[in-house]
Amino acid sequence: MYSQQIIDRFKNPKNAGSLRGANGVGKVGNAACGDIMKMYLKISDEGIIEDAKFKTFGCCAAIASTDVACDLIKGKTIDEALKVTNKDVFNILGTMPAHKIHCSVLAEETIRDAIEDYYKRREKANKAK
Repeated sequence: MYSQQIIDRFKNPKNAGSLRGANGVGKVGNAACGDIMKMYLKISDEGIIEDAKFKTFGCCAAIASTDVACDLIKGKTIDEALKVTNKDVFNILGTMPAHKIHCSVLAEETIRDAIEDYYKRREKANKAK
């Protein structure tokens, strides 16, 4: 059984879509269930996450988890965003079947992957100077 929050986020995600000018893009998936999450971040020179968007191929719990994860990191520093966990996502979403909890884990991993990509891009740009 899914919580009303999951159903609402699935039907009307606030952060769905790609992000023009993204300077950090993370992508993770789960081969067992087929969920694939892609997150786009726009991070300022001061290390503040100005915007976050996502594209997720998966179930309603996967879409809702990625949507919540975007909300949780917007306006935060990179260090603050790295402290966001799957438990934070799960606590907002509420009740979901036990076999769907991995969706919140994937959302956490997608945040980390996007931030890692940001650092790689920044390092590459600095080397090019």
